[in-house]
Amino acid sequence: MLRNGFYWRNREMRQHVRVIDGEVAPTIVLKNATYLNTYTKQWLKAVIWIYEDRIVYVGNQMPANLHNTEVVDCKGKYIVPGYIEPHAHPFQLYNPEQLALHAAKTGTTTLINDNLLWLFMLDKKKAFSILEEFSKHPVSMYWWARFDPQTELQGEKELDLFQTEDVLAWIKHPAVLQGGELTSWPDLLAGDDILLYWIQETKNQRKPVEGHFPGASERTLTKMKLLGVNADHESISGEEVLRRLRLGYHVGLRHSSIRPDLPKLIEEILAAGLTTFENVSFTTDGATPSFYEAGLINQCIEIAIEKGIPVEEAYLMGSYYAAKHLRMEEQLGSIAPGRFAHINILSEKHIPKPESVLAKGQWIVKGGEQQKIKPHIQWQDYQIKQLDLDWELSNKELQFSVPIGLEMANDVIMTPYPIEVDITVEELPAKTTDAFLLLLDRNGKWRVNTTLRGFTNQLGAIASSYSVSGDFVFIGKRKSDILLAGKRLKELGGGIVIVHQGKVLLEIPLALGGMMFAGEMDELIEKEKDLKQMLQSFGYPFSDPVYTIFFLSSTHLPYIRITPQGLMDVKKKELLFPATMC
Repeated sequence: MLRNGFYWRNREMRQHVRVIDGEVAPTIVLKNATYLNTYTKQWLKAVIWIYEDRIVYVGNQMPANLHNTEVVDCKGKYIVPGYIEPHAHPFQLYNPEQLALHAAKTGTTTLINDNLLWLFMLDKKKAFSILEEFSKHPVSMYWWARFDPQTELQGEKELDLFQTEDVLAWIKHPAVLQGGELTSWPDLLAGDDILLYWIQETKNQRKPVEGHFPGASERTLTKMKLLGVNADHESISGEEVLRRLRLGYHVGLRHSSIRPDLPKLIEEILAAGLTTFENVSFTTDGATPSFYEAGLINQCIEIAIEKGIPVEEAYLMGSYYAAKHLRMEEQLGSIAPGRFAHINILSEKHIPKPESVLAKGQWIVKGGEQQKIKPHIQWQDYQIKQLDLDWELSNKELQFSVPIGLEMANDVIMTPYPIEVDITVEELPAKTTDAFLLLLDRNGKWRVNTTLRGFTNQLGAIASSYSVSGDFVFIGKRKSDILLAGKRLKELGGGIVIVHQGKVLLEIPLALGGMMFAGEMDELIEKEKDLKQMLQSFGYPFSDPVYTIFFLSSTHLPYIRITPQGLMDVKKKELLFPATMC
């Protein structure tokens, strides 16, 4: 057992040395291995000894003691480190454990995860307890510490979630590897010294801080560097990548469901003459489920190789360079003594989808066959379960009168528009793409009513308990369908429901706190595909409706948002119309 779940105990390390001395047999030996040496960037022949969850030897010798050792002949195969996803949002309908198991099947054996959900769902003691449980998982699960909630919360809730004592406790936790992502950077530039203090305390822990700087100028990036930020993943052009690299940032090249930018970014940085990649890694930035059907970081490595990144560099961008940035290179990202036994066995150098995967020395995939891994997290121990709602959605909550609505510029960017249709009616006309939009407190205490233009031209209703604030979102043309969707959502105890003309057409139950699916990723992927297809048949014009719903309340995106406080102008931080108490 690892000490505190994160570091080996002294007696364990002594046991590892005894394996070298032949007093103890390794658990697995990979012989005739051709592996990528991270430090010389060469493919070398070796024998690799593994004891339980750790690589203990890489060299030319077979162990003298092979008692009960599994010996695997890797002749003709190529071995690379397990891939690292350094920026995961592990709750985009899926739950963290099922995402981790799904990721590992295609070689991503380490995830650095957003802690936002735990801030909303668990008190600090239970949150740290679940982090400890995740540390026992074969996939390495680490976390980052948020400094803000990404939305404007009601009353004192934000103050309760982000007290200095609690923020510092997260920063100091051994499972937390960085601070951020820093979506509240405008507040920092405006003089928020509490935020600056948290950043400096993170740096005092020798942990980096990740930014969130879409479209930032050289001047802004320089200021943020001076204030302690180390990394950013928001580049949308090769020039933006280079700008960050020149200023000393570690740059995450993003390839996600709403920003599948990686092919373009690589083409542009190679065209600009970039030949060194030590400060570059990959991220899928919390894509929605169906984007992950073919895997996570393996997809990024494959694109990098196809676009001309040297093969060795592509694998290191997907593993070691992320580990080094996070100051975890002694545990992750290489095939070397002392590292976690995260190992991908490939059929060909240029094919990053592995045919076999070891995660902490445990077979996830072996010879192309997925191994059965039992779920480890007991969600009921943390009271993460179906929502028990003690209120009913009624016509009282469906009163619409404000003159300003949200118009979709794309999947996630919303602009204000003057509402010109009559919104006091029971049903909005199909000749427009205006739909009723309601954000309702999950406890039924407040509501915000407006309209959303561009989401649909005909759909009766979609209801979702999945949102950035954890409150309920209703979108639709017909109030009677919205009421039925709300009724069914309550019966499910949380989820996503589509209703049209009095019929429930689709349901995705989110039995874990109304936010996460309790089943396996393969099942969820199919459900999300059905959701996309159905919404597009009802006029949804973009690619990622799940993110549209999730980000309606996110104040780190322009220009207008529907938040628990009310309709908000994000740039001015001005409340246009406050929430109504129910």
